[in-house]
Amino acid sequence: MLPIEQFPVLVVAISLLSAITILLAGGISKKSGFFISLATITFQFILSLFILRHVLTVGTIHYWLGGWRPPWGIEYVVDVLNAYVLIIVLFLSLLAAIYSKRSVEQEIEARKLPTFYTLFQLLVTGLAGVVVTGDMFNLYVFLEIASLAGYALIAAAGGRALRASYNYLILGALGICFYLLAIGFLYSVTGTLNMADLRVLLPALYANKAVQTAFVFAFIGLGIKCAIFPLHTWQPDAYTYAPSAISVIISTAMAKASIYALIRVIFSVFTVDFIILFAPIFKIICWMAAIAMIFGSILAIAQFDLKRMLAYSSIANVGYIMLGVGLSTSTTFGLTPALMHLLNHALMKGCLFMAACAFIYKAGLWDIRGFVGLGRKMPYTCFAFLLAALSMIGLPPSVGFVTKLYLILAALEAGEYIFVAVIFFSTLLMIVYFWHVVELMYIRVEEGGEKEIRVAEAPMSMVIPGLVLAVLCFIVGIIWLIGTPLPMMEAINSGFGLGVVVP
Repeated sequence: MLPIEQFPVLVVAISLLSAITILLAGGISKKSGFFISLATITFQFILSLFILRHVLTVGTIHYWLGGWRPPWGIEYVVDVLNAYVLIIVLFLSLLAAIYSKRSVEQEIEARKLPTFYTLFQLLVTGLAGVVVTGDMFNLYVFLEIASLAGYALIAAAGGRALRASYNYLILGALGICFYLLAIGFLYSVTGTLNMADLRVLLPALYANKAVQTAFVFAFIGLGIKCAIFPLHTWQPDAYTYAPSAISVIISTAMAKASIYALIRVIFSVFTVDFIILFAPIFKIICWMAAIAMIFGSILAIAQFDLKRMLAYSSIANVGYIMLGVGLSTSTTFGLTPALMHLLNHALMKGCLFMAACAFIYKAGLWDIRGFVGLGRKMPYTCFAFLLAALSMIGLPPSVGFVTKLYLILAALEAGEYIFVAVIFFSTLLMIVYFWHVVELMYIRVEEGGEKEIRVAEAPMSMVIPGLVLAVLCFIVGIIWLIGTPLPMMEAINSGFGLGVVVP
């Protein structure tokens, strides 16, 4: 049996080889891509479980590609943080792959299926690479692999998706150029791009203008990738018009990998000391997050397209994560609320997008106003949507409740009472737009003179992944409240020098 220390490189290499295999196998069977991709991601997810267990019990994994010692060679480094994020990314990718079978057959021409699943697997390859790499330039490479695959996958739906993909391409290219410039500045003053080396060398160079400029460029570049307000303008169209399975994976796995990259660069490369002394942006991040929470929720209320409503809701929820990041140096909670919501939001939003796309698959229902009586026609899908919506609102003991509880406690401890008010107000706005959908599904019999629609339940391959996520919204919430994963959060905070209030 291979030593577990080699599993991080296998997670990436096997996925890349699988993408090539899917393309070649497509010449024999157009539908083989789904099965190859599903088997590959399942294997990757199993590897990620072993990686997390090893990291928690033994310690951080270091893998030198080609046996070249860093900083001369590329190093994969897996600690508690990226082992945790790797499981989130691969679990959501696995459910998206299962979900994709029936939806993709409807949305994509049969002759294009091998290409679609090749790109899908390349997207997963890029996301896995982003999470496990310990090298700044290698991070750029994997971000580009994931992004290029994402642009093509969004465009695969045709029509309005072409414009959405083009806008994403332009802004994504701008973001990655900012990040690449940051890499160039850092290399010019340190001669290395290994994250661990940079962490050691940068403290003596914190006052250097090139280092400070590099931080600004890296933050803006990765902020565009994360769709942080006000750098989010590509996101609503991309989430709305992408093929169903792609809406699921880019709103969950891809979004979380990008936010991980931002957190890794801020806290592992530049460190808390640099931020406090030379780039005091945490208060700015908090206010940007607060505006996003209100702005995203208000725009969500104004939408009649369910997928677009969920896209604007995602802007608000990225705000929750960034509020946790902004408060991290001011409380003993550290990054715990932000890292909790990485998982929590992935579970909730993955379920909601699966339900929304199932409505489109079965009845072509994009417009919320056509949902009258839908709860009686598609009971399982609507029930999954209901559970996820209640979790987003913050019904105890859901994951949404846990996120808001920890953010409120962190804000109170930091003395930032205004953000407590923002959390409560954004919750009220969430109640408004989710209640409107639930009311149409379950309460109203007629709307606008139109009778209830006639439609059957979605296929089980689309229903079961949504129900799994819906149930996990409450099971994981209970686990968080019991406190079982909190030692893992404490280990992450300790590694970043967080968990102690900074004066």
